[in-house]
Amino acid sequence: MKSTLNKFSVAPMLDWTDRHCRYFHRILTKQSLLYTEMVTTGAILFGKGDYLTFNAEEHPVSLQLGGSDPGSLAKCAKLAEQRGYDEINLNVGCPSDRVQNGMFGACLMGNATLVADCIKAMQDAVTIPVTVKHRIGIDQQDSYEFVCHFIETIMPYCQTFIVHARKAWLSGLSPKENREVPPLDYERVYQLKRDYPELVIAINGGITSLEQIKIHLQHVDGVMVGREAYQNPMLLSEIDQQIFAKDHVITNPISVIEQLFPYIEVELAKGTQLNHIMRHTLGIFNGKKGAKQWRRYLSENAHKKGAGLEVVEKALSFIQLH
Repeated sequence: MKSTLNKFSVAPMLDWTDRHCRYFHRILTKQSLLYTEMVTTGAILFGKGDYLTFNAEEHPVSLQLGGSDPGSLAKCAKLAEQRGYDEINLNVGCPSDRVQNGMFGACLMGNATLVADCIKAMQDAVTIPVTVKHRIGIDQQDSYEFVCHFIETIMPYCQTFIVHARKAWLSGLSPKENREVPPLDYERVYQLKRDYPELVIAINGGITSLEQIKIHLQHVDGVMVGREAYQNPMLLSEIDQQIFAKDHVITNPISVIEQLFPYIEVELAKGTQLNHIMRHTLGIFNGKKGAKQWRRYLSENAHKKGAGLEVVEKALSFIQLH
């Protein structure tokens, strides 16, 4: 099934794009596709918590799965569809040792047939789109032919490929270094779109501005932004207008935090700690007067027992927009 969700999305980021983060991002952009952190099939099927929880306001939202057993992935995809997710995405890009030991993530690029089996199993189990996020290569397997073979093996079952325009080194580099050290090769992703025009090709990696997003969209179908969207969330406030031609635009970052208040009150009543919500908002005032005090006050006080809205209001009092 061809997905049209991916024109602009916020990347799945471990420890960052949890449900609180996604709720916050949704205030800033109504149109963007939001991704969960990567969730392993083992956590969903055997973990003690509920790893599929999200708020209805988060739609459209995609669940990123980590795993390599077709049966387990199919079960998790089915559960996710029943819970209301809009898309399932398979992680074939994460290079961490922990992920490799579980035989999923970027190392799966070396086994395209298994990835195809996994996608087919999920596709057979659900009616929502199933997509793949991958690199342009791994280790010494980084030729254009290699990534083409990977895509061609999977495309009978999958029409949307989100391509991180770097290869992954499976040993010798940390996950952080793997996001920064291997050089970006955007042209290779553009070439994939030219060679496979029938597929939806989205690009990811090192994208930091609206101008860059617009340039990429001249060559590919979609753009995924990760760290920049998280660390400078006001970037998202212009996406609906600039990328989707919708009239949702936010010029006042204070109003975004105020729109979070009802959510914070509901979550605090459930026992959620304030800092679990507010840590995702620290960058919203970057470049504004008082931003440093905002970050410091929240960092020093939001984790305290009993911290409530008064902490957020006090932190907001440091901000001067004019």
